This record gives sequence, structure tokens and C-alpha cells, in this order.
Amino acid sequence: MTVKLMQKLFVDYAFEDKIILDEEQSRHIAKSLRMKKGDMVTVCDGAGTDYGCIIDEITKDSVTLSVCYKQASSSEPSIKVSLYQGVPKGDKMEDIIQKCVELGIYEITPVLTKRSISRPDEKQAKKKQIRYSKIALEAAQQSGRGIVPEIKEMTSFKNAVESCEADLIILFYEGGGKALKSLINDDIKTVAVFIGPEGGFEKEEVDAVTRKGGINATLGKRILRTQTAPVAALSAIMLLTGNLE
Repeated sequence: MTVKLMQKLFVDYAFEDKIILDEEQSRHIAKSLRMKKGDMVTVCDGAGTDYGCIIDEITKDSVTLSVCYKQASSSEPSIKVSLYQGVPKGDKMEDIIQKCVELGIYEITPVLTKRSISRPDEKQAKKKQIRYSKIALEAAQQSGRGIVPEIKEMTSFKNAVESCEADLIILFYEGGGKALKSLINDDIKTVAVFIGPEGGFEKEEVDAVTRKGGINATLGKRILRTQTAPVAALSAIMLLTGNLE
């Protein structure tokens, strides 16, 4: 039997010994990846458990798998990082989601701030959320995650701050702040990260996070673009907590 590098798929329905993939997943396995009967596939339930499966049958419309074993996913970070991202212009949010999911983000909330130029209405925001969730799923499958990070509904800055709960709340501020390495320690299990849109944060927004118990931090002496800052921040957090080893 020829065994290829295992592809990972996420399913959101109950299964036991057999899994029948939906049409889109079946087409991806059979047509895009050209996998065959006897090849191995990893199926994840999205809750941190991986199932090693073998392809039993491939038909025109479906692919049937048999579960060979299950195990806890080993790819999830030891720290849960939630990103509160100021809504940027254009398709920058799509790149942010893709890269942050690959790096281990736990969840992402798009936030409308004072300086957010892009301000979609409710219908547009819902459409974007569906698109963003699909990007998160694809990135999670590609990177071998054990969960699909949730892309939450777009919200106001006020609501974001009020609902934010974490061991450590950080606002990365172009006006300066503490070094990230001075804030991260072994007791920190959850981190909330606030990143501004183009133009950064208003002073009153910075003060609101401070009143919540947040801390201003810096990513160095250079000012990073809104789509660069969350990737740099998450990479640094993962490195400092041993999740890039």
C-alpha cells in the first residue's frame, strides 16, 4: 500500500467507524489531490481530536473513510491568543486571518475603531464573516490545526473592550509601551491582543483598554502596517511561550 503525507480535513458532524465526506471534500480528495483507495487522511472534529483514516471507496460523488485510530491533536499551542483587529481597508483582513490561523491564533474579532475607514453595513459584515470563516477553515486544514479558530462577528471597539477577558490584555501602540518579553510568563494561559487599523488608535481607545486592565506594548522602533503587526505579535508570543520550537 502506498501511503502519502496525510491530508487533514475538518468535519462538523457525528461519526463513528465510517465517514462519508461531503461533495466538496470528496472532490478535493479525488480531483485536486488525486488521492486513491488505501491512502491515509487525517480527519479532525474541530475540538482537538484527530482521527487517522484510510480511504475505503471513491465514487463519482463521495469518498468513504474508515477510522483506524484517534488521538489528541499535537499541533495546538499551549496558549490561547485572541486577536481584536481594527478593520482594515480592502482584503487585508483575509491575509491577517490566513497567516494568524497558520501561526496558532485561537479566535479573531474584527473591530470597528475610530480610524477604521472600511465600515461595512450589517449585511456586508455578515457576508464578510462567512468569507473569513472559510479562509480560517482552509488555513486550519493546510497548517494541520486541531481546531478551526472562530471568526467572530464584526463589533464596535466599545463592545470589544467590554467583552474582552484574558489573563493578559495587550494593546500594541505606535506611541510606545512595554517590551512584549517583559509581559509573557508561564502563568499566562490566555492573551487578548488589540491591533489598530491604518492610522492606529485614538488616545481615548488606548485609555479604554488601560481602564480594562490592558497594557500598552511595542513591537520595536519601527511602525508596522496593520496587516504586519498581528502576524509579528503572534509570532513573538508563540516564540516566547515555546510554541515555535
